[in-house]
Amino acid sequence: MFLGLSWYWWVILIVLLAISLPFKVKFMKWWSQRQKEKQSTRRDKWGEEE
Repeated sequence: MFLGLSWYWWVILIVLLAISLPFKVKFMKWWSQRQKEKQSTRRDKWGEEE
């Protein structure tokens, strides 16, 4: 036991983390693109150039 968890709980946690990482990366790319689009529409909307 490590930190009070049996070995199979650690295997389950590692598998869940391995599965969730690609989704996190995809979400971060989508969020970054969304923020860029918001920034560009806000700039175009008010006619401000940075």
